[in-house]
Amino acid sequence: MMLTTIRTLLALGLTGSIAFAQPESVLFTAAAFTKAQKNSSIPTDAGIFIHLPDKGWTPYGPKIQQVASASVDPSDSSRIFLACGNGIVRSTDGGQSWRMVTDWRVSDVTAIVIDPTDGKNVYAASGWGLVRSLDGGDSWESINTGIDERFSKTITLDPRNPSRLLVGTGGGLFESTNRGNKWRRIKAVPAGHVLRLRHGNAKSGVWLAVTEGHGAWLSTNSGKTWQPTAPSAGDANLYACAVDPQNAQNLAVGGWAVGVLTSTDGGKTWQQRSEGLPSPNVLTLAYDPNNPGKLWAASFEEGTVWSQDAGATWQDGGLDGALTNDLGFLTLADNTR
Repeated sequence: MMLTTIRTLLALGLTGSIAFAQPESVLFTAAAFTKAQKNSSIPTDAGIFIHLPDKGWTPYGPKIQQVASASVDPSDSSRIFLACGNGIVRSTDGGQSWRMVTDWRVSDVTAIVIDPTDGKNVYAASGWGLVRSLDGGDSWESINTGIDERFSKTITLDPRNPSRLLVGTGGGLFESTNRGNKWRRIKAVPAGHVLRLRHGNAKSGVWLAVTEGHGAWLSTNSGKTWQPTAPSAGDANLYACAVDPQNAQNLAVGGWAVGVLTSTDGGKTWQQRSEGLPSPNVLTLAYDPNNPGKLWAASFEEGTVWSQDAGATWQDGGLDGALTNDLGFLTLADNTR
């Protein structure tokens, strides 16, 4: 099957969703099937996979062993970016062909976001810091002024102001209001590893961040102020969080030996929802923009599950044996089988 055009990527680290009447979004993951590998450092299958109602999980794009996430230019759906271990891979023809657009100086890329008002502005987080392109990915520059600990796994744009970015690093949560030229630490969030940062739609102003050992943090004013939330998971390693794009009262966090915790009242109260999960080690979470309240979760090498009742019950979603780095939604303009 060839996906000829991609309209927008509603990944957990992207800016606010861009609405199109048709067609619906399709679940994707960046994953590697590591559980079944024997006597080899190379996973048997890896890359981007999409979930189709009639086929289940299907590979999309090039088979790359270490893909962390994906992004698409909201102003030009033919331009798709993959965050990879050896750099950034780009397609300019809707996924029909791909090529590396970075050199040896950019590696261990973890997340990519694109300015929805100007697709030439592309930002990426990596294990070595932040890079930016101002020409749509043809050239890249380092943008780490003000950041001491450069390791970063998550970056996002403010959907209300694309000049403003937030990034989670090994030294805490940082903000730039000038497209990454300079950064300052948001001191309300502890100075430790921020592992995932997500927000709801632009109107809600709800943002959620999770950390390594310093709990989950919630903002209701687009990341300007933050408060601790989900207190029962305060000292755990939290790898996943999600905000429902259709109802920002629905929140979820997950992590190692934590399972999933959900809130249906905007973070006032939380429920432990690990019963029925294939593993308590949860790496990624995503709310389905097509089905209000539907939550997807992926655990370490034990597949995906989904819930329509805030995690009270879970259904098998497939992908057993995969290590997932990201989980989100693609809105596909056209499918050719």
